[in-house]
Amino acid sequence: MTQALRPGQWVDPESGLGLGLSDLGSDTFNMSISTDRYTSAAFAAAEREHIWMRVWQIAGRVDELPKVGDWKQYRILDQSFIIVHGKDGKLRGFVNACRHRGNMLCTGQTGNAKRGLLCQYHLWSYDLDGRLRGMLRESLAGPIDKNENSLLQVPVDTFAGFVFINPDPDARPLHEFLGPEVIELLAPYRLDEMVAVMDVREPLDCNWKVVMDAFEEGYHINGIHPQLLSVLTIDPATTRYRFFENHCVAVAPFEVRGASPDKQVDGIMDLPETFPSTAAVIPRFQELVSGYRGADGSVDFPAGVTARKLLQQATRDTLTAMGLDVSGLTDDQMSDNQGWVLFPNYFMTVRAGECHVIMAVPHPDGDPNRCLWHVSSYMFLPPEHRDAFSVELTDITEPGSYKYFEALQQDYEQMPRQQLGLRNSRLRHLSLVNEEIVIGHYHSVIDRHLAGKTEAPQ
Repeated sequence: MTQALRPGQWVDPESGLGLGLSDLGSDTFNMSISTDRYTSAAFAAAEREHIWMRVWQIAGRVDELPKVGDWKQYRILDQSFIIVHGKDGKLRGFVNACRHRGNMLCTGQTGNAKRGLLCQYHLWSYDLDGRLRGMLRESLAGPIDKNENSLLQVPVDTFAGFVFINPDPDARPLHEFLGPEVIELLAPYRLDEMVAVMDVREPLDCNWKVVMDAFEEGYHINGIHPQLLSVLTIDPATTRYRFFENHCVAVAPFEVRGASPDKQVDGIMDLPETFPSTAAVIPRFQELVSGYRGADGSVDFPAGVTARKLLQQATRDTLTAMGLDVSGLTDDQMSDNQGWVLFPNYFMTVRAGECHVIMAVPHPDGDPNRCLWHVSSYMFLPPEHRDAFSVELTDITEPGSYKYFEALQQDYEQMPRQQLGLRNSRLRHLSLVNEEIVIGHYHSVIDRHLAGKTEAPQ
């Protein structure tokens, strides 16, 4: 009997599940992308109708709504919704409008309404499950049917610690939209046990898809992030891909530059300067390396031992000691960031114990040349340290006032430059190279949804 593969083993070429560039033909997806989708108001209007009003999208984290009555507002373009923690423990979503005269019920970002939701205009009140409970001078109100005037409900569900919402009341269930393979592959990371250690949102002068495209390929590293080349080995031939109905994942081995054992170790010791989260595993890594140091301090690895493997062991040991169950993850997942794209607007790099998320939505004013980008990082922390390191959302209103870590800052400065170029009327299309295959897949999903085909052809 063939042993079942663990979720992380799809990257093994022998598994036949992950695809390399050599397995993908240049005609697998359309690699010529029209520029009007980044600049056209008509295209943005089509996205509003066929994507943003019909697709599951992440509205926050479950731990933002821990108590009965907790609520948060989610806005997409000119639409406003509220997500409420009910008395029965369920999260529910509603159109953020009173059924009387349409007044917004919740005007802030978050709050608590343990006793129910109250419209401040004419004092109509609603239970946490959305039912109309009372009206001002109800005996004089006339023939108002309370059952017919409950809040308008929208689907809400959760996965991996995230809260998802769909403006379409007839949407298919979240688990069908994600698909069983996506759920299975992400489950062992235990994302629901991580806490936010960075959470920033601000307007950006580019189309929301410029943001998504930027993080769906590593082809720009040489030009935008040259400092990474002194740390990492970039080899597109080793990248593996999996494509699903709406989503995809790609991963390249995390290889530190340096041929000799000493150089490999030095490279990993320098990682915290570029990847701060690795600082926690360095002490254990040093312990493991010490077993291979000679009297003169030099490192000599026997066959089968590398600095990469010791980093993986150090990561597994450290996280296990902290209380995170990583038994469902492979050694490669201790070191290698998998890059996930969950349609329509969620990009995540994830490895054992941490994930970093980029999201982008159209700007509320509807200008296709602007968006809101939202960057956040999550880490597993022992319970006793979570309050000290967890953060709440920071909304930036002054452009350039927030400084991101170096690589992210470089992306932040690059994307508006691309938007300026895209606005040139004679530039009709983009020409993608093979390394940008994820972008090709992503835009094929956009095209399918714009055509009204929410499910991929069989």
